[in-house]
Amino acid sequence: MSELSREEKEISPCKYEYLDHTADVQLHAWGDSLEEAFEQCTQAMFGYMTEIDKVEILDKHEIEAQGEDLQSLLFHLLDEFLFLFSAEPFFIPRKVKITEFDRVSFKISAVGYGEIFDLKKHPQGTEVKAITYSNMQIHDTPNVHQVYVIIDI
Repeated sequence: MSELSREEKEISPCKYEYLDHTADVQLHAWGDSLEEAFEQCTQAMFGYMTEIDKVEILDKHEIEAQGEDLQSLLFHLLDEFLFLFSAEPFFIPRKVKITEFDRVSFKISAVGYGEIFDLKKHPQGTEVKAITYSNMQIHDTPNVHQVYVIIDI
């Protein structure tokens, strides 16, 4: 076995790091109206986070969101509800009802009906880290009202 040279033994500076590789899931929701598709998409997000049938409707929380177009409006609706879950009061809605849907000013008001998340009662599903615009689709025609949203888990 030959002896290694000093140059061969020298270790170069570290030029890499470990990054979390995020997995995604795509939500597909539909309804008799675009409002219902937005509501269903919000509920789908929470259904991915826990067994939604274990959530009782004991309380309600209202949110407001605003966007520049329908996609950003959907993004902000989901993001507002995700924030309500991720910070105090850790509220998880089982049902979402849109009370105002302004397609001109791109404003939305909604009420979530549910309860405070409790690990003793609600099985922990997959954590949703963020809503994304990646491949977001909104189809709103007289016969089709559906949305596709990829969430970062």
